[in-house]
Amino acid sequence: MTGGLVLHTRVVTGGGGGPEKTIVNSPRFLQDKGYPMLCAYMRAPDDPYFERLLERAAVKGASIIAVDDHGLFDWRIARYFNALCKEHRPAIWHAHDYKSNLLGLLAHRAHPMRLVTTVHGWVQKTWKTPLYYAIDKMSLRRYEHVVCVSEDIYREVRGLGVDEDACTYVPNGVDTEEFCRAVPSGEVKARFGVAPGRLVVGAVGRLSDEKGFHLLIEAFVRTRARVQVDAELWIAGEGTEQRRLERLIAALGAEDRVKLLGFRKDTLDVFHAMDLFVLSSIREGLPNVVLEAMALELPVLCTKVASVPNVIMDGDNGLLTDTGSAPALEPGLERLLTDAKLRSALGAKARKAVVERHSFALRMQRIREIYDRVLQKPAP
Repeated sequence: MTGGLVLHTRVVTGGGGGPEKTIVNSPRFLQDKGYPMLCAYMRAPDDPYFERLLERAAVKGASIIAVDDHGLFDWRIARYFNALCKEHRPAIWHAHDYKSNLLGLLAHRAHPMRLVTTVHGWVQKTWKTPLYYAIDKMSLRRYEHVVCVSEDIYREVRGLGVDEDACTYVPNGVDTEEFCRAVPSGEVKARFGVAPGRLVVGAVGRLSDEKGFHLLIEAFVRTRARVQVDAELWIAGEGTEQRRLERLIAALGAEDRVKLLGFRKDTLDVFHAMDLFVLSSIREGLPNVVLEAMALELPVLCTKVASVPNVIMDGDNGLLTDTGSAPALEPGLERLLTDAKLRSALGAKARKAVVERHSFALRMQRIREIYDRVLQKPAP
């Protein structure tokens, strides 16, 4: 019989991002299937926002251990994880980034656990990216199974030399019971103080360059001025690009129509207040926020990034546009802002697509099958 403790490991900043939605939501789907879970997060000791992740995990019933991480070359962590594995004896080490991949290889020397990792993508480009990529290239080929959240990541991982039978594309999923429209948008908008009859265009994500929020702001301001629609744009999230976006909004004279909401605990309410959702990303995997918006019956306009075109059928359950250009976003924005029937039709089909192909329960079933397969193999 297969089963055993799964130790999830990952480096995180603040409350984390999309991968955390998957990780902290996993235990309640797999606990009764024989896979209890423990999540060990490496974070900066002085990070004041880590508490947000702890709060989210508590709601989902996920057990989290905070591991002090003093930076790129703080390899005292290796000793910590060696002790952690000795104490908890995980059956599976499930890594989620370059550092936890390497730490898993080191810990595996003393502990006969099986090695699984999920590659969420290399979207933030910094001077450290080549180093991270080199570590991953070395590590991934030594893991027993690699999970990829998008097809382009799958192709990239295979190109690194990972065998086909040790690599699986498992797209992100969304809990369709949690993300289900419960109240009309007008009722929620009234609580937020939105003017009656005004449309809310929404976006959610880390305020970083690859999200393309500067392009969305420019496209929204120009489109609203051209079609004379009463609308405002909300962007929920925080990050390094906040000051740049604030300056752009001021330069465009759009402070009354473009709102940076910052970090929000009430993301579900924010979604409910939206009339349409836009993904303007230049680089992505398969964003959870798109699936969440679709599950809530929001019409979506998305750039053709990574695996998004595998989820969005242009003109059927959403609209697609080219990446990296504000003008490219404008036709889709105009259509959705001016055509209520189109918004309704796209939203209904979006929900149907997520329920049928991208539910979180279906994703967890596939992860469980991978765990079963790995544990049934002879130990390497």
